Amino acid sequence: MKKFVFILFVMLSNRMIAQQCAIIPLPAHVELVNGSFKLNNATTIVYTDAVLQGQAYYLQQQLLKYNGLTLSIQPSAITSSIQLSLVKPGNNIDEGAYSLEIKPTGVKINAATSKGIFYGIASLLQMARVGEMKNNSININCCTITDQPRYAWRGLLLDESRHFWGKQTVKQLLDWMAFYKLNKFHWHLTDEPAWRMEIKAYPLLTLTGGIGNYTDKTAPAQYYTQEDIKEVIAYAKKRFIDVIPEVDMPGHATAANRAYPAFSGGGSAQHPEFTFNPGKDSTYTYLTNILKETDALFPSQMIHLGGDEVSFGNEKWKINPGINKLMQDQKLPDLLAVEHYFTKRMADSLFKLNNKVLLWDEAADTDLPTDKTIIFWWRHDKPAQFKKALSKGYSVVMCPRLPFYFDFVQDTTQHFGRRWNGGYVPLDRLYNFTVADQGITAEQQKQILGVQAALWTENILTKEKLQYMLFPRIAALAETAWTADGQKNLPQFKERVKLQLKLYQQDGLYFYDPFQPTQTPEPLSAKELSLIKDQIQKQ
Repeated sequence: MKKFVFILFVMLSNRMIAQQCAIIPLPAHVELVNGSFKLNNATTIVYTDAVLQGQAYYLQQQLLKYNGLTLSIQPSAITSSIQLSLVKPGNNIDEGAYSLEIKPTGVKINAATSKGIFYGIASLLQMARVGEMKNNSININCCTITDQPRYAWRGLLLDESRHFWGKQTVKQLLDWMAFYKLNKFHWHLTDEPAWRMEIKAYPLLTLTGGIGNYTDKTAPAQYYTQEDIKEVIAYAKKRFIDVIPEVDMPGHATAANRAYPAFSGGGSAQHPEFTFNPGKDSTYTYLTNILKETDALFPSQMIHLGGDEVSFGNEKWKINPGINKLMQDQKLPDLLAVEHYFTKRMADSLFKLNNKVLLWDEAADTDLPTDKTIIFWWRHDKPAQFKKALSKGYSVVMCPRLPFYFDFVQDTTQHFGRRWNGGYVPLDRLYNFTVADQGITAEQQKQILGVQAALWTENILTKEKLQYMLFPRIAALAETAWTADGQKNLPQFKERVKLQLKLYQQDGLYFYDPFQPTQTPEPLSAKELSLIKDQIQKQ
Protein backbone atom coordinates (compact mmCIF):
# COMPACT_ATOMS: atom_id res chain seq x y z
CA MET A 1 0.00 0.00 0.00
CA LYS A 2 2.83 2.40 0.87
CA LYS A 3 4.50 1.63 -2.44
CA PHE A 4 1.27 2.37 -4.31
CA VAL A 5 0.80 5.66 -2.45
CA PHE A 6 4.41 6.66 -3.25
CA ILE A 7 3.99 5.90 -6.96
CA LEU A 8 0.73 7.87 -7.02
CA PHE A 9 2.44 10.78 -5.27
CA VAL A 10 5.28 10.79 -7.82
CA MET A 11 2.82 10.67 -10.73
CA LEU A 12 0.77 13.56 -9.35
CA SER A 13 3.94 15.55 -8.61
CA ASN A 14 5.22 15.05 -12.15
CA ARG A 15 1.88 16.13 -13.58
CA MET A 16 1.75 19.24 -11.39
CA ILE A 17 5.33 20.26 -12.30
CA ALA A 18 4.63 19.68 -15.99
CA GLN A 19 1.54 21.87 -15.89
CA GLN A 20 3.34 24.64 -14.00
CA CYS A 21 6.22 24.72 -16.50
CA ALA A 22 4.91 23.22 -19.71
CA ILE A 23 7.86 24.32 -21.84
CA ILE A 24 9.69 21.93 -24.17
CA PRO A 25 12.67 21.90 -24.15
CA LEU A 26 12.89 22.25 -20.38
CA PRO A 27 14.67 25.50 -19.42
CA ALA A 28 17.92 25.50 -17.49
CA HIS A 29 16.39 27.15 -14.41
CA VAL A 30 12.76 27.73 -13.46
CA GLU A 31 11.61 29.39 -10.26
CA LEU A 32 7.85 29.27 -9.74
CA VAL A 33 6.21 32.30 -8.12
CA ASN A 34 2.70 32.70 -6.70
CA GLY A 35 0.14 34.36 -8.90
CA SER A 36 -0.63 34.53 -12.61
CA PHE A 37 -0.44 36.98 -15.49
CA LYS A 38 -3.57 37.66 -17.54
CA LEU A 39 -2.69 37.69 -21.23
CA ASN A 40 -5.48 39.35 -23.23
CA ASN A 41 -6.22 42.00 -25.84
CA ALA A 42 -5.40 44.78 -23.38
CA THR A 43 -1.82 43.52 -23.10
CA THR A 44 0.71 45.52 -25.10
CA ILE A 45 4.05 44.56 -26.60
CA VAL A 46 6.95 46.96 -26.00
CA TYR A 47 10.47 46.71 -27.39
CA THR A 48 13.34 48.90 -26.23
CA ASP A 49 15.63 48.57 -29.24
CA ALA A 50 14.79 49.00 -32.94
CA VAL A 51 16.53 45.72 -33.83
CA LEU A 52 13.80 43.88 -31.91
CA GLN A 53 10.99 45.08 -34.13
CA GLY A 54 10.92 41.79 -36.06
CA GLN A 55 10.64 39.76 -32.84
CA ALA A 56 7.83 42.02 -31.58
CA TYR A 57 5.87 41.48 -34.81
CA TYR A 58 6.51 37.74 -34.64
CA LEU A 59 5.09 37.58 -31.10
CA GLN A 60 2.09 39.68 -32.16
CA GLN A 61 1.37 37.50 -35.20
CA GLN A 62 1.76 34.18 -33.37
CA LEU A 63 -0.63 35.22 -30.59
CA LEU A 64 -3.19 36.18 -33.23
CA LYS A 65 -2.71 32.98 -35.24
CA TYR A 66 -2.87 30.48 -32.37
CA ASN A 67 -4.71 32.29 -29.56
CA GLY A 68 -6.91 34.74 -31.43
CA LEU A 69 -5.49 37.65 -29.43
CA THR A 70 -4.93 41.09 -30.95
CA LEU A 71 -2.15 42.71 -28.95
CA SER A 72 -0.86 46.11 -30.02
CA ILE A 73 2.77 47.18 -30.19
CA GLN A 74 3.38 50.39 -28.25
CA PRO A 75 6.43 52.64 -27.68
CA SER A 76 6.03 52.32 -23.91
CA ALA A 77 4.01 50.30 -21.44
CA ILE A 78 0.67 51.86 -20.51
CA THR A 79 -1.10 48.84 -19.06
CA SER A 80 0.19 45.31 -18.47
CA SER A 81 2.79 44.59 -21.13
CA ILE A 82 5.28 42.15 -22.56
CA GLN A 83 8.58 44.01 -22.65
CA LEU A 84 11.45 42.91 -24.91
CA SER A 85 14.84 44.30 -23.89
CA LEU A 86 18.45 43.84 -24.93
CA VAL A 87 20.85 43.78 -22.01
CA LYS A 88 24.61 43.86 -21.72
CA PRO A 89 25.99 40.32 -22.15
CA GLY A 90 27.71 38.66 -19.23
CA ASN A 91 30.87 36.58 -19.43
CA ASN A 92 30.61 33.34 -21.46
CA ILE A 93 26.90 33.80 -22.12
CA ASP A 94 25.56 31.83 -25.07
CA GLU A 95 24.00 33.98 -27.80
CA GLY A 96 20.80 31.96 -27.34
CA ALA A 97 20.54 32.75 -23.62
CA TYR A 98 17.56 34.66 -22.28
CA SER A 99 15.62 35.41 -19.12
CA LEU A 100 11.84 35.42 -18.84
CA GLU A 101 10.14 37.02 -15.86
CA ILE A 102 6.37 36.67 -15.53
CA LYS A 103 4.61 38.71 -12.84
CA PRO A 104 0.92 39.58 -12.37
CA THR A 105 1.78 43.09 -13.61
CA GLY A 106 3.64 42.12 -16.76
CA VAL A 107 6.24 40.06 -18.61
CA LYS A 108 9.89 40.89 -19.24
CA ILE A 109 12.09 39.05 -21.75
CA ASN A 110 15.75 40.05 -21.56
CA ALA A 111 18.69 38.81 -23.63
CA ALA A 112 22.00 40.00 -25.02
CA THR A 113 20.99 39.15 -28.61
CA SER A 114 17.93 39.13 -30.85
CA LYS A 115 18.23 35.35 -30.97
CA GLY A 116 17.96 35.14 -27.19
CA ILE A 117 14.88 37.37 -27.27
CA PHE A 118 13.34 35.06 -29.87
CA TYR A 119 13.88 32.00 -27.67
CA GLY A 120 12.33 33.83 -24.72
CA ILE A 121 9.33 34.57 -26.93
CA ALA A 122 9.18 30.89 -27.93
CA SER A 123 8.93 29.89 -24.25
CA LEU A 124 6.20 32.45 -23.59
CA LEU A 125 4.24 31.32 -26.66
CA GLN A 126 4.35 27.70 -25.48
CA MET A 127 2.93 28.73 -22.12
CA ALA A 128 0.22 30.72 -23.88
CA ARG A 129 -0.70 27.89 -26.23
CA VAL A 130 -1.10 25.25 -23.51
CA GLY A 131 -2.97 27.72 -21.30
CA GLU A 132 -6.74 27.76 -21.08
CA MET A 133 -8.68 30.71 -22.49
CA LYS A 134 -11.29 32.04 -20.03
CA ASN A 135 -13.19 35.29 -20.43
CA ASN A 136 -10.95 36.23 -23.38
CA SER A 137 -7.84 35.91 -21.19
CA ILE A 138 -5.14 33.28 -20.73
CA ASN A 139 -3.80 32.88 -17.21
CA ILE A 140 -0.07 32.16 -17.28
CA ASN A 141 1.63 31.01 -14.08
CA CYS A 142 4.14 33.49 -12.72
CA CYS A 143 7.75 32.35 -12.79
CA THR A 144 11.32 33.43 -13.43
CA ILE A 145 13.26 31.54 -16.10
CA THR A 146 16.95 31.78 -16.98
CA ASP A 147 17.88 29.61 -19.90
CA GLN A 148 20.39 28.83 -22.60
CA PRO A 149 20.92 25.93 -25.02
CA ARG A 150 23.17 23.00 -24.31
CA TYR A 151 24.21 22.59 -27.95
CA ALA A 152 24.71 25.12 -30.71
CA TRP A 153 23.54 22.63 -33.37
CA ARG A 154 19.96 21.45 -32.94
CA GLY A 155 19.07 20.07 -36.31
CA LEU A 156 16.50 18.29 -38.42
CA LEU A 157 17.00 16.82 -41.91
CA LEU A 158 14.19 16.50 -44.45
CA ASP A 159 14.69 14.22 -47.46
CA GLU A 160 12.88 15.68 -50.47
CA SER A 161 14.63 13.65 -53.17
CA ARG A 162 12.80 10.42 -52.43
CA HIS A 163 9.44 12.15 -51.99
CA PHE A 164 8.76 15.83 -52.59
CA TRP A 165 6.79 17.77 -49.97
CA GLY A 166 6.63 21.38 -51.13
CA LYS A 167 6.90 24.83 -49.58
CA GLN A 168 3.86 24.71 -47.32
CA THR A 169 4.96 21.50 -45.64
CA VAL A 170 8.48 22.88 -45.23
CA LYS A 171 7.16 26.11 -43.70
CA GLN A 172 4.98 24.17 -41.28
CA LEU A 173 8.03 22.13 -40.32
CA LEU A 174 10.04 25.32 -39.76
CA ASP A 175 7.24 26.67 -37.55
CA TRP A 176 7.47 23.63 -35.30
CA MET A 177 11.26 23.76 -35.28
CA ALA A 178 11.05 27.35 -34.05
CA PHE A 179 8.42 26.34 -31.48
CA TYR A 180 10.91 23.84 -30.03
CA LYS A 181 14.01 26.07 -30.48
CA LEU A 182 15.60 23.88 -33.17
CA ASN A 183 17.92 25.94 -35.35
CA LYS A 184 19.43 23.93 -38.26
CA PHE A 185 17.32 22.75 -41.20
CA HIS A 186 19.34 20.26 -43.28
CA TRP A 187 17.64 20.19 -46.69
CA HIS A 188 18.37 16.96 -48.58
CA LEU A 189 17.56 18.06 -52.13
CA THR A 190 19.56 15.69 -54.36
CA ASP A 191 19.89 11.90 -54.42
CA GLU A 192 19.15 8.86 -56.58
CA PRO A 193 15.40 9.35 -57.21
CA ALA A 194 15.31 13.04 -58.11
CA TRP A 195 17.08 16.43 -58.12
CA ARG A 196 14.94 19.12 -56.46
CA MET A 197 16.93 22.40 -56.68
CA GLU A 198 16.93 24.69 -59.71
CA ILE A 199 20.40 25.39 -61.10
CA LYS A 200 20.17 27.95 -63.90
CA ALA A 201 23.44 26.89 -65.56
CA TYR A 202 22.13 23.33 -65.91
CA PRO A 203 18.32 23.43 -66.37
CA LEU A 204 18.01 19.70 -67.11
CA LEU A 205 18.94 18.91 -63.50
CA THR A 206 15.35 19.72 -62.54
CA LEU A 207 13.52 19.35 -65.86
CA THR A 208 14.87 15.81 -66.33
CA GLY A 209 16.46 14.99 -62.98
CA GLY A 210 13.37 16.21 -61.12
CA ILE A 211 11.16 13.54 -62.71
CA GLY A 212 10.04 10.69 -60.48
CA ASN A 213 10.32 9.75 -56.82
CA TYR A 214 11.19 6.69 -54.78
CA THR A 215 7.89 4.91 -55.48
CA ASP A 216 7.06 6.24 -58.96
CA LYS A 217 9.87 6.79 -61.46
CA THR A 218 7.51 8.48 -63.91
CA ALA A 219 5.96 11.08 -61.58
CA PRO A 220 6.03 14.60 -63.12
CA ALA A 221 9.06 16.71 -62.29
CA GLN A 222 8.82 18.46 -58.91
CA TYR A 223 11.44 20.85 -57.63
CA TYR A 224 12.11 24.18 -55.96
CA THR A 225 12.80 27.19 -58.13
CA GLN A 226 15.45 29.58 -56.91
CA GLU A 227 12.67 31.99 -55.92
CA ASP A 228 11.05 29.21 -53.86
CA ILE A 229 14.34 28.59 -52.09
CA LYS A 230 14.80 32.28 -51.31
CA GLU A 231 11.28 32.37 -49.85
CA VAL A 232 11.94 29.37 -47.60
CA ILE A 233 15.28 30.82 -46.44
CA ALA A 234 13.65 34.17 -45.60
CA TYR A 235 10.93 32.35 -43.66
CA ALA A 236 13.53 30.36 -41.73
CA LYS A 237 15.65 33.44 -41.01
CA LYS A 238 12.78 35.12 -39.16
CA ARG A 239 12.77 32.03 -36.93
CA PHE A 240 16.56 32.03 -36.43
CA ILE A 241 16.93 28.79 -38.37
CA ASP A 242 19.87 28.23 -40.73
CA VAL A 243 19.05 26.32 -43.92
CA ILE A 244 21.85 23.99 -45.02
CA PRO A 245 21.58 22.38 -48.47
CA GLU A 246 22.94 18.95 -49.31
CA VAL A 247 24.33 18.29 -52.80
CA ASP A 248 25.29 14.61 -52.77
CA MET A 249 28.61 13.55 -54.31
CA PRO A 250 30.40 11.50 -55.55
CA GLY A 251 27.69 8.90 -54.90
CA HIS A 252 23.88 9.22 -54.83
CA ALA A 253 24.20 11.04 -58.17
CA THR A 254 21.71 9.03 -60.26
CA ALA A 255 19.21 11.83 -60.87
CA ALA A 256 21.94 14.28 -61.88
CA ASN A 257 23.47 11.70 -64.23
CA ARG A 258 20.11 11.11 -65.83
CA ALA A 259 20.10 14.80 -66.76
CA TYR A 260 23.79 15.12 -67.72
CA PRO A 261 25.17 11.62 -68.46
CA ALA A 262 28.51 13.01 -69.68
CA PHE A 263 29.62 13.37 -66.03
CA SER A 264 28.54 9.90 -64.84
CA GLY A 265 31.05 7.51 -63.35
CA GLY A 266 28.67 4.57 -63.64
CA GLY A 267 27.05 2.46 -61.02
CA SER A 268 25.97 -1.09 -60.22
CA ALA A 269 22.98 -3.29 -61.02
CA GLN A 270 21.18 -2.17 -57.87
CA HIS A 271 22.34 1.45 -58.09
CA PRO A 272 22.71 2.39 -61.78
CA GLU A 273 24.64 5.53 -62.74
CA PHE A 274 25.25 6.08 -59.04
CA THR A 275 28.47 8.11 -59.12
CA PHE A 276 30.02 11.16 -60.71
CA ASN A 277 33.19 10.57 -62.73
CA PRO A 278 36.33 11.56 -60.80
CA GLY A 279 38.48 10.89 -63.89
CA LYS A 280 37.26 13.90 -65.89
CA ASP A 281 38.38 17.45 -65.19
CA SER A 282 35.08 18.62 -66.65
CA THR A 283 33.25 16.86 -63.79
CA TYR A 284 34.91 19.14 -61.24
CA THR A 285 34.11 22.23 -63.30
CA TYR A 286 30.48 21.13 -63.65
CA LEU A 287 30.06 20.43 -59.93
CA THR A 288 31.90 23.60 -58.91
CA ASN A 289 29.49 25.63 -61.05
CA ILE A 290 26.58 23.94 -59.26
CA LEU A 291 28.12 24.72 -55.87
CA LYS A 292 28.65 28.37 -56.85
CA GLU A 293 24.94 28.78 -57.55
CA THR A 294 24.09 26.88 -54.37
CA ASP A 295 26.36 29.17 -52.36
CA ALA A 296 24.70 32.25 -53.87
CA LEU A 297 21.28 30.93 -52.80
CA PHE A 298 22.08 29.79 -49.26
CA PRO A 299 23.60 32.35 -46.83
CA SER A 300 24.49 29.74 -44.18
CA GLN A 301 28.06 29.44 -45.60
CA MET A 302 27.75 25.67 -45.14
CA ILE A 303 27.07 23.04 -47.79
CA HIS A 304 26.75 19.33 -47.14
CA LEU A 305 28.48 17.23 -49.82
CA GLY A 306 27.27 13.82 -48.63
CA GLY A 307 30.26 11.59 -49.33
CA ASP A 308 28.60 8.40 -48.08
CA GLU A 309 28.02 4.90 -49.48
CA VAL A 310 30.15 5.47 -52.61
CA SER A 311 31.00 1.76 -52.76
CA PHE A 312 27.33 1.03 -53.61
CA GLY A 313 28.05 2.01 -57.20
CA ASN A 314 31.71 2.68 -57.99
CA GLU A 315 32.57 -0.70 -59.55
CA LYS A 316 32.89 0.81 -63.04
CA TRP A 317 35.62 3.08 -61.76
CA LYS A 318 37.92 0.04 -62.00
CA ILE A 319 37.69 -0.05 -65.80
CA ASN A 320 37.34 3.67 -66.48
CA PRO A 321 40.39 4.88 -68.50
CA GLY A 322 40.20 8.40 -67.10
CA ILE A 323 40.10 7.15 -63.52
CA ASN A 324 42.96 4.72 -64.18
CA LYS A 325 45.03 7.61 -65.50
CA LEU A 326 44.09 9.71 -62.46
CA MET A 327 45.23 6.91 -60.16
CA GLN A 328 48.53 6.66 -62.02
CA ASP A 329 49.15 10.42 -62.15
CA GLN A 330 48.18 11.06 -58.53
CA LYS A 331 49.64 7.78 -57.19
CA LEU A 332 46.28 6.69 -55.77
CA PRO A 333 46.51 3.03 -54.68
CA ASP A 334 42.80 2.09 -54.74
CA LEU A 335 39.25 3.32 -55.33
CA LEU A 336 38.94 4.58 -51.76
CA ALA A 337 41.89 6.86 -52.42
CA VAL A 338 40.12 8.08 -55.58
CA GLU A 339 37.06 8.86 -53.47
CA HIS A 340 39.19 10.84 -51.02
CA TYR A 341 40.89 12.71 -53.86
CA PHE A 342 37.48 13.69 -55.25
CA THR A 343 36.22 14.83 -51.83
CA LYS A 344 39.30 16.96 -51.19
CA ARG A 345 39.06 18.59 -54.59
CA MET A 346 35.37 19.46 -54.20
CA ALA A 347 35.97 20.61 -50.62
CA ASP A 348 38.60 23.01 -51.98
CA SER A 349 35.93 24.48 -54.26
CA LEU A 350 33.77 25.14 -51.21
CA PHE A 351 36.64 26.60 -49.20
CA LYS A 352 37.27 29.10 -52.01
CA LEU A 353 33.64 30.15 -51.61
CA ASN A 354 34.25 30.72 -47.88
CA ASN A 355 32.01 27.77 -47.01
CA LYS A 356 32.46 25.06 -44.46
CA VAL A 357 32.16 21.57 -45.89
CA LEU A 358 29.83 19.14 -44.16
CA LEU A 359 30.17 15.39 -44.73
CA TRP A 360 28.91 12.05 -43.43
CA ASP A 361 31.24 10.08 -41.18
CA GLU A 362 32.96 8.19 -44.02
CA ALA A 363 34.86 11.44 -44.67
CA ALA A 364 36.61 11.20 -41.31
CA ASP A 365 39.15 9.14 -43.28
CA THR A 366 39.78 12.10 -45.59
CA ASP A 367 42.34 14.51 -44.18
CA LEU A 368 40.46 17.77 -44.64
CA PRO A 369 41.26 20.87 -42.55
CA THR A 370 39.55 20.49 -39.18
CA ASP A 371 38.66 24.19 -38.87
CA LYS A 372 36.63 24.11 -42.10
CA THR A 373 35.02 20.66 -41.88
CA ILE A 374 32.10 19.24 -39.89
CA ILE A 375 31.56 15.49 -39.67
CA PHE A 376 28.10 13.96 -39.19
CA TRP A 377 28.27 10.64 -37.32
CA TRP A 378 25.35 8.63 -38.71
CA ARG A 379 26.46 4.98 -38.52
CA HIS A 380 25.48 4.00 -34.98
CA ASP A 381 27.03 0.57 -35.55
CA LYS A 382 30.44 2.18 -36.19
CA PRO A 383 31.29 4.06 -32.99
CA ALA A 384 34.98 3.77 -33.90
CA GLN A 385 34.35 6.13 -36.82
CA PHE A 386 32.81 8.65 -34.43
CA LYS A 387 35.85 8.44 -32.17
CA LYS A 388 38.21 8.67 -35.14
CA ALA A 389 36.59 11.94 -36.23
CA LEU A 390 37.06 13.34 -32.73
CA SER A 391 40.63 12.09 -32.43
CA LYS A 392 41.49 13.88 -35.69
CA GLY A 393 40.11 17.10 -34.27
CA TYR A 394 36.90 17.45 -36.27
CA SER A 395 33.77 19.11 -34.95
CA VAL A 396 31.00 16.51 -34.96
CA VAL A 397 27.22 16.54 -35.18
CA MET A 398 25.71 13.39 -33.67
CA CYS A 399 22.94 11.84 -35.76
CA PRO A 400 23.33 8.05 -35.32
CA ARG A 401 20.56 6.09 -37.05
CA LEU A 402 19.46 4.73 -33.71
CA PRO A 403 17.83 6.77 -32.29
CA PHE A 404 17.93 9.81 -34.61
CA TYR A 405 16.53 8.44 -37.89
CA PHE A 406 12.81 9.12 -37.81
CA ASP A 407 12.03 6.71 -40.65
CA PHE A 408 12.57 3.91 -38.13
CA VAL A 409 9.34 2.48 -36.73
CA GLN A 410 8.19 3.44 -33.25
CA ASP A 411 6.47 0.26 -32.02
CA THR A 412 4.94 -3.08 -33.02
CA THR A 413 1.79 -1.46 -34.43
CA GLN A 414 3.69 -0.07 -37.43
CA HIS A 415 3.98 -2.07 -40.67
CA PHE A 416 6.09 0.22 -42.86
CA GLY A 417 9.38 1.71 -41.80
CA ARG A 418 12.94 0.75 -41.11
CA ARG A 419 14.12 -1.59 -38.38
CA TRP A 420 17.60 -2.46 -37.18
CA ASN A 421 17.79 -5.99 -35.81
CA GLY A 422 14.15 -5.67 -34.82
CA GLY A 423 14.76 -2.50 -32.83
CA TYR A 424 12.45 0.49 -32.60
CA VAL A 425 12.93 4.20 -32.02
CA PRO A 426 10.32 5.12 -29.41
CA LEU A 427 10.17 8.42 -27.57
CA ASP A 428 12.02 7.07 -24.52
CA ARG A 429 15.04 5.87 -26.48
CA LEU A 430 15.50 9.21 -28.17
CA TYR A 431 14.99 11.19 -24.95
CA ASN A 432 17.50 9.09 -23.03
CA PHE A 433 20.29 9.47 -25.60
CA THR A 434 23.35 11.17 -24.16
CA VAL A 435 26.90 11.81 -25.28
CA ALA A 436 28.05 10.60 -21.86
CA ASP A 437 27.25 7.04 -22.98
CA GLN A 438 29.53 7.25 -26.04
CA GLY A 439 32.81 6.60 -24.19
CA ILE A 440 34.66 9.80 -25.06
CA THR A 441 36.71 12.16 -22.92
CA ALA A 442 35.46 15.41 -21.40
CA GLU A 443 37.80 17.28 -23.73
CA GLN A 444 36.38 15.50 -26.79
CA GLN A 445 32.85 16.37 -25.68
CA LYS A 446 33.73 20.00 -26.45
CA GLN A 447 34.01 19.01 -30.13
CA ILE A 448 30.36 17.93 -30.20
CA LEU A 449 28.43 20.69 -31.95
CA GLY A 450 25.10 19.08 -31.22
CA VAL A 451 22.54 16.56 -32.46
CA GLN A 452 20.34 16.15 -35.51
CA ALA A 453 17.44 13.92 -36.47
CA ALA A 454 16.64 12.82 -40.03
CA LEU A 455 13.35 12.29 -41.84
CA TRP A 456 14.37 9.98 -44.68
CA THR A 457 11.35 9.37 -46.85
CA GLU A 458 11.69 6.04 -48.70
CA ASN A 459 8.83 4.70 -46.57
CA ILE A 460 7.01 8.00 -46.08
CA LEU A 461 4.56 8.49 -48.94
CA THR A 462 1.98 10.88 -47.48
CA LYS A 463 1.91 14.07 -45.44
CA GLU A 464 0.03 12.22 -42.68
CA LYS A 465 2.80 9.62 -42.45
CA LEU A 466 5.43 12.39 -42.37
CA GLN A 467 3.68 13.97 -39.40
CA TYR A 468 3.13 10.60 -37.73
CA MET A 469 6.86 9.83 -37.81
CA LEU A 470 7.84 13.31 -36.59
CA PHE A 471 5.39 14.14 -33.81
CA PRO A 472 6.02 13.93 -30.87
CA ARG A 473 9.57 12.67 -31.46
CA ILE A 474 10.53 16.23 -32.44
CA ALA A 475 9.83 17.22 -28.82
CA ALA A 476 12.26 14.60 -27.50
CA LEU A 477 14.82 15.74 -30.06
CA ALA A 478 14.46 19.33 -28.85
CA GLU A 479 15.00 18.47 -25.20
CA THR A 480 17.95 16.21 -26.00
CA ALA A 481 19.53 19.09 -27.93
CA TRP A 482 18.77 21.92 -25.48
CA THR A 483 18.55 20.57 -21.93
CA ALA A 484 21.47 19.32 -19.81
CA ASP A 485 21.45 15.61 -19.00
CA GLY A 486 21.25 16.22 -15.25
CA GLN A 487 17.99 18.13 -15.64
CA LYS A 488 16.20 15.63 -17.85
CA ASN A 489 13.39 13.64 -16.27
CA LEU A 490 11.53 11.18 -18.49
CA PRO A 491 8.28 10.88 -16.45
CA GLN A 492 7.96 14.68 -16.20
CA PHE A 493 8.79 15.03 -19.89
CA LYS A 494 5.99 12.63 -20.78
CA GLU A 495 3.53 14.71 -18.79
CA ARG A 496 4.58 17.77 -20.78
CA VAL A 497 4.26 15.78 -24.01
CA LYS A 498 0.62 15.03 -23.16
CA LEU A 499 -0.05 18.77 -23.24
CA GLN A 500 1.72 18.97 -26.62
CA LEU A 501 -0.58 16.32 -28.13
CA LYS A 502 -3.49 18.73 -27.69
CA LEU A 503 -1.59 21.33 -29.71
CA TYR A 504 -0.98 18.81 -32.49
CA GLN A 505 -4.72 18.14 -32.58
CA GLN A 506 -5.47 21.86 -32.76
CA ASP A 507 -3.00 22.25 -35.64
CA GLY A 508 -4.61 19.41 -37.59
CA LEU A 509 -1.57 17.13 -37.42
CA TYR A 510 -1.78 13.36 -37.67
CA PHE A 511 0.55 12.40 -34.83
CA TYR A 512 1.66 9.21 -33.12
CA ASP A 513 0.26 8.86 -29.61
CA PRO A 514 2.92 7.08 -27.51
CA PHE A 515 0.43 6.62 -24.65
CA GLN A 516 -2.39 5.08 -26.72
CA PRO A 517 -0.86 3.94 -30.03
CA THR A 518 -4.07 2.30 -31.25
CA GLN A 519 -5.89 5.64 -31.03
CA THR A 520 -3.77 7.01 -33.87
CA PRO A 521 -2.96 4.01 -36.09
CA GLU A 522 -0.26 4.19 -38.72
CA PRO A 523 -1.61 6.11 -41.74
CA LEU A 524 -1.25 3.98 -44.84
CA SER A 525 -1.19 4.94 -48.50
CA ALA A 526 -3.32 3.07 -51.04
CA LYS A 527 -0.19 1.23 -52.19
CA GLU A 528 0.65 0.13 -48.64
CA LEU A 529 -2.93 -1.02 -47.99
CA SER A 530 -2.74 -3.10 -51.16
CA LEU A 531 0.49 -4.73 -49.98
CA ILE A 532 -1.07 -5.65 -46.63
CA LYS A 533 -4.13 -7.07 -48.40
CA ASP A 534 -1.90 -9.22 -50.60
CA GLN A 535 -0.01 -10.51 -47.56
CA ILE A 536 -3.27 -11.48 -45.83
CA GLN A 537 -4.53 -13.33 -48.91
CA LYS A 538 -1.29 -15.32 -49.15
CA GLN A 539 -1.58 -16.53 -45.56
